Amino acid sequence: MKAWAPELTNARILIVDDEPANILLLEKLLKTQGCTRVTSTTDPRDALAIQCREPQDLILLDLRMPHMDGFDVMRALCDMDPENHPPVLILTAQPDMPTKLRALDSGARDFITKPFECLEVLSRIRNMLQMRLLENRLKQQKEALEETVRARTCEVTETRLEVVRRLGRAAEYRDNETGLHILRMSKISANLARHAGLPASDCELILNASPMHDIGKIGIPDAILLKRGKLDADEWKIMRTHTLIGAEILSGHDSELMNMARDIALSHHEKWDGTGYPHGIGSTDIPLAARVTAVADVFDALTSERPYKRAWPIEDALAEIGRMAGSHLDPQLVTLFHDTLPETLRVMQQHAEPVGETASHASEECTATAED
Repeated sequence: MKAWAPELTNARILIVDDEPANILLLEKLLKTQGCTRVTSTTDPRDALAIQCREPQDLILLDLRMPHMDGFDVMRALCDMDPENHPPVLILTAQPDMPTKLRALDSGARDFITKPFECLEVLSRIRNMLQMRLLENRLKQQKEALEETVRARTCEVTETRLEVVRRLGRAAEYRDNETGLHILRMSKISANLARHAGLPASDCELILNASPMHDIGKIGIPDAILLKRGKLDADEWKIMRTHTLIGAEILSGHDSELMNMARDIALSHHEKWDGTGYPHGIGSTDIPLAARVTAVADVFDALTSERPYKRAWPIEDALAEIGRMAGSHLDPQLVTLFHDTLPETLRVMQQHAEPVGETASHASEECTATAED
């Protein structure tokens, strides 16, 4: 017989047979082929412990044994690892068809009939080891491919999210807000959503969708968007269309992220009492993500310094948020916001504006008075 390849002689083989003579014969045969990692036991109860300690590449298993027969061992191996239990080569003196069928149904791959014919035994063992090694290679290749796909998917997702973040920052810079504002606002929004009981996946969506809440300002003329001082009625009418423009920009894609971003952009200026815009909806008709974003956006605007106003003290900003509960803002979210203030303050500290850097002009949003 042709010498076995090193990858075969290095395979882990377990022999389970209550007859010591059979074990000695099989060990001797395997030794002639250079196998160095053969383990044997006459007690089938040891098989599971051996498999747990060092997973085997092949198990040579007798059927009729005390304490546990071969069927019991196979069942226990399958229960221990249903997806990747080692292949089993049955050692049997029972060549009848019912026994073979039962063994195959229990997980056996092949049979060796006692008394053994040495060359047949070695050929069957070699064939099963080759098959096992091939299965392991395919499994490793599959895992490597899955890891590559995960890495590429993560890269694509991160690239998409980075585009989303930069799109949100583009809208803020268009209005001369700062990128740190949207970073704070998005993190505060996600934290508030978590405390409101939203699943982690929805909180992550809010974190990444909320930065686009004012993307529609891209479509507002400079003469209005950059105007110093108050806007007249016609200018306010145009300014308020940024919610519709933002929704239009973000429409037409079926991803959860873009759908949530559209809801936020469209509805973050709706008010709990129905006096907001663009559609005058109120209460729970306003998407929850938009209601969450509105609380975070108002608070960060109040507590941020601008050329036209100083940053409000935290106590004053909280009082204003409380005053707006039930009119502008969802009262339940306002209560949660007060309860989670320490986490909000940590976000503000971590992403504080650099000293001396503020926006260069007044915004139309609820920054100076917390009202539109």
